[in-house]
Amino acid sequence: MTVDTDVAEQVRFGPDGLVVAVVQDHRDGTVLMVAYMNEEALARTLATGRTWFWSRSRQEFWQKGETSGDRQFVRSVAVDCDGDAVLVIVDQHGRGACHTGERTCFYRIVSSGHGDGSTE
Repeated sequence: MTVDTDVAEQVRFGPDGLVVAVVQDHRDGTVLMVAYMNEEALARTLATGRTWFWSRSRQEFWQKGETSGDRQFVRSVAVDCDGDAVLVIVDQHGRGACHTGERTCFYRIVSSGHGDGSTE
């Protein structure tokens, strides 16, 4: 994986040392999950080509798919304009990204909207 270190250095980790990581499927653009990375998790992700995160509850690193087998292989990592979020584009292998067994963590629909841009 080619890494632009100038861009990677633009990531602004919060006071807790974390940055939001949005994980999106390369095939169809589905947002699969949102997790957190610290500097080491981001470095591991860039070095290995697999997604690594920091668990806020367990206070430890975790690699997606390590126990479930539902692995993510990184296609690209981008930093948003403010540097306070990263977008990780992946090839999702296995059942999906959610620990519930769903393909995406965003399977519970609150509203489907109008879809045509109208407000009525």
